Amino acid sequence: MTKMQPKLLINGEFKNRGQADAIPVINPCNGETLWEQPACGPDDVAEALAHARAAQASWSKVHGWERGRILRAVASEMRARTDAIASALSMEIGRPISQAAGEVGAAIEQFEWFAGEAERLFGDVIASRQGGRLLTEHEPVGICAAFTAWNFPVNLPVRKIAPALAAGNVILVRPSEQVPMTSTLIAEACVAGGVPAGVVQLLLGRAADVSAPIMAANEVRKISLTGSTRVGQMLMAEAAKTVKRCSMELGGHSAVVVCADSDVEAAAAQCALFKFRNAGQVCIAPNRFYVEESVSERFLARMQADAEALVLGDSQDRATTMGPLTLASGRDKVERLIADAIGHGARLVTGGKRPEGRNSGYFLEPTVLGDVPDHAAIMSEEPFGPVAPVASFSDLDEAIERANSTPYGLAAYAFTSSQSKADTLSRGLHAGMVGINTFMVAHAEAPFGGVDHSGMGREGGREAIRDYQNTKLTHMMAV
Repeated sequence: MTKMQPKLLINGEFKNRGQADAIPVINPCNGETLWEQPACGPDDVAEALAHARAAQASWSKVHGWERGRILRAVASEMRARTDAIASALSMEIGRPISQAAGEVGAAIEQFEWFAGEAERLFGDVIASRQGGRLLTEHEPVGICAAFTAWNFPVNLPVRKIAPALAAGNVILVRPSEQVPMTSTLIAEACVAGGVPAGVVQLLLGRAADVSAPIMAANEVRKISLTGSTRVGQMLMAEAAKTVKRCSMELGGHSAVVVCADSDVEAAAAQCALFKFRNAGQVCIAPNRFYVEESVSERFLARMQADAEALVLGDSQDRATTMGPLTLASGRDKVERLIADAIGHGARLVTGGKRPEGRNSGYFLEPTVLGDVPDHAAIMSEEPFGPVAPVASFSDLDEAIERANSTPYGLAAYAFTSSQSKADTLSRGLHAGMVGINTFMVAHAEAPFGGVDHSGMGREGGREAIRDYQNTKLTHMMAV
């Protein structure tokens, strides 16, 4: 179908074969095999770790200005590969090709932002009460490892690679088995941009063969995961054995509160756009909609119209505005949650089934549910798919309490024209990120991350690079 071929990257060398058996990658639009990826075995991981140790010793000594120059060169190489990366992404996860390039642009911004941060890694000088100076310096934490999900296969690894390199660390990247080609193109951009051998290494393969030996290695001092809360709990337990530092961007179940004083149609339009983006497979997607009673039917009508206007189809067709779910298991889960909600009294407004005429691939109609009770499973379990459950409220404090009713705390949103209500919602919604009259909470220059079962640590902004550094204090007294 294509000449694209995923590769491993170990010590600056791209390899077509690993120690383990190759893994097929399935096109979610038709169920056919796109390509087979080489897979690492324990010996490949051991080799990569040896090269990482050597590279860490040299890369940590490279001045921040030089690291910044290299990161900007990588950004340039990413820009030159935009079309190829977008094409691979679209095929591997089923996102419409017309929407794929935007993620590459966001990843480029990460490299550019952290290039600047590499140039601003300053410590502090504090006057000592004993007459000397207290010097604080920020040093690289050491070898890092990144484990990333498939739903944003460009931005997720880059959010980890860029700050790690900016801070003077080397990094081992183990992406999802679903997106090896997208990951290979990112690795190619790193090499072409001048990243030295061993500083970024791409280890494709099965979790048992790759993640397990990485987690067991004492020399890996920092891990970063974007994935489910369940996987995060497993990795944190393993990290405790060697006291690795952890950053975790885990599951979410974002609530939206829509007040009657908002522009209801405009709010519903934004909700539909962001709910069905990437077929709902977004960690910060709006997942639970609490709409004030007096405007709930207006909200539902606009959500229905926008959902029904979406064009389902092959990801390579530029007329397509929503592709399939990436995994068959993902579609099965969404179908289960829809059936459960209807069984508990929810109203099916639109969608709810597999589209007619599409007998292959993992397609599901964009779905809107009304009158969803709080005890339906979908109000407590993240669907990670194209279904919008809508419930109504009469009291704002009640809406905030219901929005905060899950153990997750990644993102939350609200729509209101009242500054007083906006302040109340900003303070009251329990999440790492809150959007008021907007869903735009992900920026290279701002912290991204959650609380509670949604994780710890931040990606983006000034906060992110600190997770990749140790702080050293020296008390300097005159001789």
